[in-house]
Amino acid sequence: MNKVLSVAKTILAWVFVVFCLLMAIGCGSVFGSIFFILTAVLSIPLKIVRNLWDTVLGIQQVPDLSDDTPAKWYQTKKKKEIKQHNNAVEDQKNRKMMKPLIIFVVFMISFCIAMANAEPADNANTKETVESVETTEAEETVVVVETPAPTPTETPKVTPTPKPTKTLEVTATPVPTNTPEVVAVVPEAFSLSNVPAYSGKPYVEINQKVPYFADSELSTTSYEYYSDLDSLGRCGVCIASVGQDIMPTEKRGDIGSVKPTGWHTVKYAGVVDGNYVYNRCHLIGYQLTGENANTKNLITGTRYLNVEGMLPFENMVADYVKESGNHVMYRVTPVFDGNNLLASGVLMEAKSVEDNGAGILFNVFCYNVQPGVTIDYATGDSSLEEKVAVKEQSTPKPEATQAPVVATPEPQPQQQAPSATGSYAVNGKNGKIHIVGACSATGNGGSAMTDPVYFNTYEEAESYSISIAPNQSKRKCGNCYR
Repeated sequence: MNKVLSVAKTILAWVFVVFCLLMAIGCGSVFGSIFFILTAVLSIPLKIVRNLWDTVLGIQQVPDLSDDTPAKWYQTKKKKEIKQHNNAVEDQKNRKMMKPLIIFVVFMISFCIAMANAEPADNANTKETVESVETTEAEETVVVVETPAPTPTETPKVTPTPKPTKTLEVTATPVPTNTPEVVAVVPEAFSLSNVPAYSGKPYVEINQKVPYFADSELSTTSYEYYSDLDSLGRCGVCIASVGQDIMPTEKRGDIGSVKPTGWHTVKYAGVVDGNYVYNRCHLIGYQLTGENANTKNLITGTRYLNVEGMLPFENMVADYVKESGNHVMYRVTPVFDGNNLLASGVLMEAKSVEDNGAGILFNVFCYNVQPGVTIDYATGDSSLEEKVAVKEQSTPKPEATQAPVVATPEPQPQQQAPSATGSYAVNGKNGKIHIVGACSATGNGGSAMTDPVYFNTYEEAESYSISIAPNQSKRKCGNCYR
């Protein structure tokens, strides 16, 4: 009978081990899988595992007491030995109970982690109804449109329709395969009319820095999505679960062929850093998803928006993902006022997923402004502010009488080295910016750069330098810029 019970216990133990291994494969959580595997290993009914348990728990065989009682005077001593024997037997029983208790605790931890990461069973069959919610507040309208999630073979199509003046339009984002359902929607709580006017700081915190992501939108699977351009050619909401597997491994390519809405090639020497007032701004930075000349991801943004507003947050996210290996839910929404071709700014939201926002958590609106320059957001036209223009006219320089706005031909970022004075060369290894002909690094001698990349404008040169060396503290060559 004892032998039958022993065989039955062994079979049940193996069934439990196989069950734990199957749970480890399908639980959908790294930590849950680890705990299930640990439970299976601890439960293996092999002699080596049992011996390991006995060693760790201090389980030993308690020998039976001899029934020999040689003399009556020995009875007192015998009672003491019997008591010690009974205590030892009881101690061994308690130690043996620790093994199933520990296995049970580890199993329950594994089960709880698996349940916490389980998705609702009906997610795959759920269909959204189309809802339109219109809220009128001080002539401001927010329209939220949710469209059915596409099947894996379908190409997601999102076509926002331009609304009358002061209409902020947001469209639901189709969900990539194997990711939780994500709707790229700016809630009604956000309104451009509630954003304070620019007051000298490149961004302002929104919703106390807490992004508008729902828990169901957070994904540990890397992906990226870019809304289709609307009928005016404007970009829409861009969203990504940023992970190391979609970050770029090569240098950024040429984006000079893209001309977003409101684009003008205009420079203000001495007023704007890099002279050119407008950059082609990535909504989701190149260092996060590796997008180059993607028209759905590039807007016309001021130099100030690109470098002072958005870049610090992009660097923060990139550094976190590289160092932790975790994912960051990242959404950028260009905010247009009515039918303006130039965005008033961008709403940037981010939350680190695995640590529930402990590493990255922000929600900011970055202003698309340029200090010293007045901008017409309807067309993208610009001019120097009056006080700046007066200051320039009082400067005793020959060019003071010239028009402050100078249109230049469209730059071609990567071309053969030009011979014209004033062209720029970027060292492809360290991102240093040189003026062609100003130092030996741009010549043909032994100290010349081995991997130069040439540009017609400083703006393009600096943008390329940032993309290959974002942490470079001094970009300008000390010999060229004395």
